[in-house]
Amino acid sequence: MGEEKKAQPAGGVWPTIKPFVNGGASGMLATCVIQPIDMIKVRIQLGQGSAAQVTKNMLKEEGFGAFYKGLSAGLLRQATYTTARLGSFKILTNKAIEANDGKPLPLYQKALCGLTAGAIGASVGSPADLALIRMQADATLPAAQRRNYTNAFHALFRISADEGVLALWKGAGPTVVRAMALNMGMLASYDQSVEFFKDSLGFGEGATVLGASSVSGFFAAACSLPFDYVKTQIQKMQPDAEGKYPYTGSLDCAMKTLKAGGPLKFYTGFPVYCVRIAPHVMMTWIFLNQIQKYQKAIGL
Repeated sequence: MGEEKKAQPAGGVWPTIKPFVNGGASGMLATCVIQPIDMIKVRIQLGQGSAAQVTKNMLKEEGFGAFYKGLSAGLLRQATYTTARLGSFKILTNKAIEANDGKPLPLYQKALCGLTAGAIGASVGSPADLALIRMQADATLPAAQRRNYTNAFHALFRISADEGVLALWKGAGPTVVRAMALNMGMLASYDQSVEFFKDSLGFGEGATVLGASSVSGFFAAACSLPFDYVKTQIQKMQPDAEGKYPYTGSLDCAMKTLKAGGPLKFYTGFPVYCVRIAPHVMMTWIFLNQIQKYQKAIGL
């Protein structure tokens, strides 16, 4: 009995924080691999040409290190955003399964859990996301307009000092909406695909994780790119000589984009975005699966 009482506090703390620790770790590992593709995606959205042109120009003019510009912000973003969203999703789905008498959740409930987890994660990770976008876009600006942030923490400090603390959540509206769309596609489709590949098709663990993560990556990209496009435009905009910004907000940006380029304008850079989002989602799930297997092997 004494041993049981000793084990309870540790057992009570670790299961609570475990989904958050695992989510953040898997997201950060995936980001280290995907950062160069993410950099190219942002440059395409900023109108610097095709993937091949952007890659060639970056190598020629800025060197290989340019592909990892903003890595510190990317890692900080995963440490906040992915930690919060994957941890929240796990807790929300566990609670929902309990309420459902232990039965698998229907797709719409998984989607609702994904939407909620995305909103929570984006609210927490928005400052790091803003720093990442600005650091990635900095080299595309005229020299006089460059902010020259040295790392993510310098960016956060400068934004707070120059523009006020609330500026850290500039573009948070579209960031949250984009995260909700991405996580609805990513999280709900992954859980649903795992059930399909494992139970209906009888796939093994490795094939199930690979197949489900591929489906998850595609739906995450397809659901989120229009919101990502608007978010990027809002976060990187600069005032003109009269101090006027090109857009008054997300809706204004969306309407002007729709009027100027039609619906497909929101899918500018979709192949590269899909190539960036899908592997990141896939690797996040694969890393997460491996972390959980390792923890199980050592009794955590």
